[in-house]
Amino acid sequence: MDTVSVNKFRDTLKDCVERVISQHNPLKVTRRNGKDFVVVSAEDWEREQETLYVLQSSNLMKQISDSMTTHMQRQGYTPTDEEIHEISSL
Repeated sequence: MDTVSVNKFRDTLKDCVERVISQHNPLKVTRRNGKDFVVVSAEDWEREQETLYVLQSSNLMKQISDSMTTHMQRQGYTPTDEEIHEISSL
């Protein structure tokens, strides 16, 4: 994560925001007499919130674990060639 002083952030606000959005990299803004803060794009924030929701749901985590187990044991569902063709043609 890149870091910038609050003064430099203020002076280059547009460039800083554009970089955060285009590079999907949060920016930590430091302040001398206060707490630091982080600038993150709305898209990245929403993705992080979805990830946190999944990680906090024991039911979803169990489903993921069960799916990984069947996948590793090659016991999961295997689509037919026709189904694969249908999916890949979308």
